[in-house]
Amino acid sequence: MKVAAMDYVAARSPDEVLAVLADGQASVLAGGQSLVLEVTSRAAQPRRLVDINRVAEFEVLDQTDGMLRVAPLVRHRVFESDAIDGPLGDLLRVIVRHIGHPPIRARGTMLGSLAYAHPAAEWPVAAAVLGAELDLAGPDGRRTLTAEQFFTGPFTTARRPEELLVEVRLPALPAGTGAGYAEHRRSHAKFVEGAAIVAVTVADGLVTGAAIGLVNVGPCPVRARAAEAALIGGPFCDAAIIEAARVAAEIDADNRAMTATRRGAIRMLTRRALTQAREGV
Repeated sequence: MKVAAMDYVAARSPDEVLAVLADGQASVLAGGQSLVLEVTSRAAQPRRLVDINRVAEFEVLDQTDGMLRVAPLVRHRVFESDAIDGPLGDLLRVIVRHIGHPPIRARGTMLGSLAYAHPAAEWPVAAAVLGAELDLAGPDGRRTLTAEQFFTGPFTTARRPEELLVEVRLPALPAGTGAGYAEHRRSHAKFVEGAAIVAVTVADGLVTGAAIGLVNVGPCPVRARAAEAALIGGPFCDAAIIEAARVAAEIDADNRAMTATRRGAIRMLTRRALTQAREGV
């Protein structure tokens, strides 16, 4: 199948990108890991393709004042390195190793994944778990949304066609935080059928903070808040992990029927991720 006719613009500044997007008829090319497939199959037929890979301002990764700021051209592979320190860096390194293959991580971007909002993608759930803030720029200026406000459904976000996701801010995790990730997929070439992302903070032997996110469990990124609450205030022990995993499996966030097998998988993955987190505290 031939690609539909479209204009191509190699933008060199943020203002030029926003000018091309202004009428809502353009798509943004950064890593292109999803967009190129959609364009070649004609699942997406934008009038214009705006390539942002020459915009130097979009390559910024900054960790200051307790916040990690990620710009549109920061590739997945950056998070494999020691560029981000502390427990937040530990969590991101755990997650990114499970994203695609090395060539995909070399080209794909965190913000591209967030904007695409695939239900089985890891970064959207990580953003929800970490309480991320997302900045969108458009003709009417800049606005900020929380991760819960940004994701509205499968492959659907609050981003307007004329807007660009220009920054995501991830707050640092406090000392004493352990991170964990566990997933199930039929093969490494497949999307995950389910996964759990966790970050648990312990002080003086007791859990003072907990975040548990579930991948590919609902139409939007899911936080298992009841399971988080089950951990707070108590010791981070085997019994607490088992109970939190049980509560996480009772979540009702999927439009499909949650079978006993599916709930069992959620319980197992949450327990594995929490066990990893305890080892890192």
